[in-house]
Amino acid sequence: MIKDELYQAYLHAILNGDRGACLNIVTNLLENKINIRELYTQLFQKSMYRIGELWEMNKISVAREHLATAITENMLSLSYPHLVSGSQSAKKVVISCTANEYHQIGGKMVADILEFHGWDAHFLGANTPVDELLQCIDEVKPDLIGLSLAIYFNLPALETTLDAVCSHYPNSDILVGGHAFICGGTSALNKYSGTHYLESLAQLEKNI
Repeated sequence: MIKDELYQAYLHAILNGDRGACLNIVTNLLENKINIRELYTQLFQKSMYRIGELWEMNKISVAREHLATAITENMLSLSYPHLVSGSQSAKKVVISCTANEYHQIGGKMVADILEFHGWDAHFLGANTPVDELLQCIDEVKPDLIGLSLAIYFNLPALETTLDAVCSHYPNSDILVGGHAFICGGTSALNKYSGTHYLESLAQLEKNI
């Protein structure tokens, strides 16, 4: 469990672009064998959700939000070597952000957690065109497809992606999640067979 005092210190550092302070906090947690899911949810996810809220309320600039995102991606890279758990699975997953979606941290964390549990994760990143996603699915033949949506107004792009994926691969299991669904929109997923809303990383771990 990450104490609120430490979280607030990290949030203050990342809001001020203090990469060194963020690095010290994360390094100390990793050295003390922090549970990776706790690190991801209680520090990285929680702070980025707060930064997203501040941006939406016009309390921070786009530049500051981008800086916080870049620092978080650095911290994820720092944490990645600690994901190796020794567990192995024959299962494969393709995870992607929809077209016009440039916030990729949520999808990256899901891919990392699945790798921690031994999955072969193929993370395609931000703003992936539908045809490129379909090509990757055709090549990898995954057991699971994950789609990430951070901005609610990009919901139509997600629906376009789901239309294509479900049309080409009607028997696929699909997980959809992201910060966008805090604003609603999960009902739009009901028309897609085999598609499920992923509320949290904890829920992911319970169902894999």
